[in-house]
Amino acid sequence: MLDDLDRALIHALHIDGRAPFSQIATALDVSPQTIARRFRRLRTEASLRVVGLPDPHRAGQTQWLVRLTAQASSAQDLAYALVRRQDTSWVKLTSGGTEIVAIIHAPTEATAGNSLLLHDIPRTSNITAVSAHCVLHTYLGGPTNWRRSADALDDEQQRVLREHEAADTAYVPVPRQLSGADADLLAALQKDGRASHAELAQATGWSPVTVARRLADLQAGGAIFFDVEVDTGHFGANTRALLWMSVGPAHIESVAKTLAGHDELAYVAATTGPTNLVAQALCRDPADLHRYLARRLGSLDAIHTLETSPVLQNLKAASPILTDLARTRRPSAPTRSRG
Repeated sequence: MLDDLDRALIHALHIDGRAPFSQIATALDVSPQTIARRFRRLRTEASLRVVGLPDPHRAGQTQWLVRLTAQASSAQDLAYALVRRQDTSWVKLTSGGTEIVAIIHAPTEATAGNSLLLHDIPRTSNITAVSAHCVLHTYLGGPTNWRRSADALDDEQQRVLREHEAADTAYVPVPRQLSGADADLLAALQKDGRASHAELAQATGWSPVTVARRLADLQAGGAIFFDVEVDTGHFGANTRALLWMSVGPAHIESVAKTLAGHDELAYVAATTGPTNLVAQALCRDPADLHRYLARRLGSLDAIHTLETSPVLQNLKAASPILTDLARTRRPSAPTRSRG
């Protein structure tokens, strides 16, 4: 389990994923060296990683939530094949290890030509069922973090972290959107959202000043955001489940907004398909999940049907690009997974 300083550091990174260790140290009233050591330890022990991600709509991308049912003997191999692709994220093994759930990122204007959706998956042997759900709107997730991973800092500490000290105080960001020229920058940020301006300059061929300004412009335009990947088991969330719900069209908005306010949920989105709302629950144990389903979800009459799929392993988190360390990790037991 995490101690108070661990939780405070993770909360600080949720507020500003690129905040210097010195700024975080000031807010937490510890030394920068202590923050650096904790970050390195959490990166190793809790799979902590900050990643820079594009806003899908502003980047011209459509997200597809895909459910694959496969023979038990081949499900893990298929899941890891999806993990290795750079157009997937949130790859999970669910429902006894025979179902794979993943998000596929496809260009909005060229979805019909997406090879993974139309060619690779249908032609893969040992897949017995496929369903693809277009993500229409995300109510919780992405830039909005799971509340229980961001509840450690008081208002004053959060204020300190939100005071950005620009390298060039004379420069005023100009809101911009992603373009093809940003591909190398985005790839570097998806691998390490805390990469220095010098490292990003090396990856892009730009100068550090150009990198700093382009980052500021993209953030000002809402084109990119920084997410924090962490093993939620260290927060005591040892039971995870995907919740597939059917809600009447007139009530989708109100139900989704209600669900987005539940501490037990880390993701809520409206999708196409027979189930039009999906959520991810992070609970302490099966009894905690049962209480949530029976008491909180059970009180929402607008939810007509509910399917609960236990998540056994989360093989890939928010970023489509894995680090070298993550590539070598293969969970040894189905009870340990990242949320």
